[in-house]
Amino acid sequence: MMDKKKIVIAIDGFSSCGKSTFAKAIASKLGYIFIDTGAMYRAVTLYALEQGAIVDGVVDEARIVELLPEVEISFRFNEARGASDIYVNGVYAEERIRTIEVSNCVSRVSSIGEVREKLVAMQQQMGRSRGVVMDGRDIGTVVFPDAEMKIFMTADAGVRAERRYKELTAKGDDVTLEEILENVISRDKADMTRAISPLRRAEDALELDNSYMSVEEQMAWFMERYNEIVG
Repeated sequence: MMDKKKIVIAIDGFSSCGKSTFAKAIASKLGYIFIDTGAMYRAVTLYALEQGAIVDGVVDEARIVELLPEVEISFRFNEARGASDIYVNGVYAEERIRTIEVSNCVSRVSSIGEVREKLVAMQQQMGRSRGVVMDGRDIGTVVFPDAEMKIFMTADAGVRAERRYKELTAKGDDVTLEEILENVISRDKADMTRAISPLRRAEDALELDNSYMSVEEQMAWFMERYNEIVG
């Protein structure tokens, strides 16, 4: 792969579509850097929760904007996992950003203009050297509209809820499938209808419905199209 030109691969799509799993597999295959932008929005949401800017699901947007300068987000490669872990103000936060409490608030936090402005600037800086795979909601439309390869992922809401349920219960979280499905549906609506950077497929994005595809099948789909693009 070393003789092929380095590009930016932008992956957008609905929550719990397996975007990060797919993006990590691509990054590993190509020797690219993986940047989980969703984790960055979760990190801001976690910090807001810990600082009392979100109480009982009520989001204090003005307070979150005040807190933004205090939030430092970094990624560190974890050799044991073969992937990067996220740190908030130097503290490991990979598990804490994945709770249902954070999931229930992240769409609201990510709709705050100042939050998106700060994180989009960070993401653009991270991807400037190319050779990156970035996943999120607005990578191909806002963060990197000139990305050489754009993929829009989708999957049945029920399938996505089951995936998330298995993931959370495997960690010991006390959640129900109904609760997860409700969260998935509400996040879809919030992501698609927010005023700033709503979730939408870029006109030049390739669509991948992975409802019933294995990771191996998704990678075969990807490699065929990647080779067409880079030659």
